Amino acid sequence: MEQYYYNHMSKVQQTVYHNILSGVKNLSDEFQIPAVSGEELYNIFFQMRLDHPEVFWVTSYKYRYYKDSPNLIFVPEYLFDKNKIREHQKAMAARTEKLVRPVQKLSEWEKEKYVHDFICENVRYDKLKKAYSHEIIGPLGQGVGVCEGIAKAVKVLLDALGVWCIIAICDNNPDKGIKYRHTWNIVKINGTYYHLDATFDNSLGKGCENTEIRYDYFNLDDQQVFRDHEPLIAPAPHCTDHEHFYYKEKKLSFTKKEDVYKRSLQAAKKGKTLVFHWRGGYLTKEILGELLELIRKAGMEKGKTAMVSINWPQAVLHVQYAEAAVQEQIILEEANEGEMK
Repeated sequence: MEQYYYNHMSKVQQTVYHNILSGVKNLSDEFQIPAVSGEELYNIFFQMRLDHPEVFWVTSYKYRYYKDSPNLIFVPEYLFDKNKIREHQKAMAARTEKLVRPVQKLSEWEKEKYVHDFICENVRYDKLKKAYSHEIIGPLGQGVGVCEGIAKAVKVLLDALGVWCIIAICDNNPDKGIKYRHTWNIVKINGTYYHLDATFDNSLGKGCENTEIRYDYFNLDDQQVFRDHEPLIAPAPHCTDHEHFYYKEKKLSFTKKEDVYKRSLQAAKKGKTLVFHWRGGYLTKEILGELLELIRKAGMEKGKTAMVSINWPQAVLHVQYAEAAVQEQIILEEANEGEMK
């Protein structure tokens, strides 16, 4: 298990972190920790929980301090009573073990895809944002979650599969209408770091009839992910490799317009869905117009009407063909937290 945030702390901070982790794992009512400032304590507690998403039963705390004492008394606030916590612990351990058992022998990339697909197929977004949806107990126990719970579930599963994974977190941005912090993962596959945002992929395509899993946020580099994610608020490794983005890996990343036309023609003929990434320069309105024209033309040749949805920041187009009698549809999709299936 990667304790990334712990490894970036000072010795005193590590002692505080370790004492809190031991105390809450023992379900202690209160315990001593070395005295640090209120803000420092908040950050240590917060980052300990990013490193240890399996600790789902404590989400807040109080503390007492005495003048001239080198210690604080830390008082955790538990989400459930202690018997209930033990029940949930057993259930989560059993659920995790059952989910990872079939894929222990697969490659790192296949394990990553398995966990991503599990989230996209089995977890609904919790619009009510219940307390447990922020913890693994939501996605793994109830099949619902918000980005924080989803990123934690991804880490717990990848930790159990021996794949390096951390939780990344960015701030809100009220100026852009982004009300909440957003959380996703950074993984290390074959020695290289990538961004993986299962929450954003889970939000795509739910408005249309398609139910295929999307991979618009599977193994992105920094440049790609920060097109529609705010800057990180805690340290994280840089992701610089853009050669192994999912659609590039699957030869669905096109630089030539004739490739878009050819693949659209095949999709129209076979009645299959086409999802592709455009990397022949920036996806400007002009280029998008030209691509849509080619997609439309391919459909007309086969007597079909194009239904297209576009993830503009990531330059990914989802194309489906319907019988010609149906009205053409062009949708601008926005990956986010609020519009989940």
